[in-house]
Amino acid sequence: MTDPAFSADGMFMLAVLGMASVTYALRAGGYWLMGRLPITPRVRRGLEALPGAIIVSTILPIVLKGGIAVGLCLVVAAAAQVGLKKEYVAVFCAAAVAAGLRYAGL
Repeated sequence: MTDPAFSADGMFMLAVLGMASVTYALRAGGYWLMGRLPITPRVRRGLEALPGAIIVSTILPIVLKGGIAVGLCLVVAAAAQVGLKKEYVAVFCAAAVAAGLRYAGL
């Protein structure tokens, strides 16, 4: 008899395998497509700007929903990262500011 904690039904396994297959196909297809696309200066500029756009589109809704405290923590984290160039220290600084702001009631 199998332990119910380690069992999965067929539909769950099919869903996981389907999602993994689609994810792999999209990633592999992207590499395949970019291998055939001529990299012009305009395309290069677009690709170089893409990571910043993704970061802004991810962080901006969080800041807008979280308010001034979240925005201040992100500014502190960014300043610490730029100044110290150590990710863990930047995260620690932001966490310390968040703790201080929560203690102050913000």
